[in-house]
Amino acid sequence: MLTITQDLYDKIVAHARADHPDEACGLIAGPEKSDRPERHIPMLNAARSPTFYEFDSMEQLRVDKEMRARGEEAVVIYHSHSATEAYPSRTDIKLAQEPGAHYVLVSTADTDGLGEFQFRSFRILEGEVTEEEVKVVEAY
Repeated sequence: MLTITQDLYDKIVAHARADHPDEACGLIAGPEKSDRPERHIPMLNAARSPTFYEFDSMEQLRVDKEMRARGEEAVVIYHSHSATEAYPSRTDIKLAQEPGAHYVLVSTADTDGLGEFQFRSFRILEGEVTEEEVKVVEAY
């Protein structure tokens, strides 16, 4: 189960809606081995695409270095789907490299009144996708 604060939930959703129709992407860092998301890190979608996201390589190196220096790791890796449901695509599954991370997908298809808003979390391990419950709390 992913437990996340309302503030972090709102930041992910705001980022996804702000970048619509392109996919938004980013991380929530937390203390190593804590499984507790604490710090929102919105990232640039270098692909600037409505159907694909790619972290900017220089930004990713900087963020990785910063997280290591702070004793953090990526607890949540998120991105949005602007025209489809919030479920990992084949490409998303192939690119999932963090076995301990929660992979959050937000569908912004509702922005145009085309569908129901979705905020979903998954574990992706060795190509296997498992949806997990999301619990939104005011504070930890």
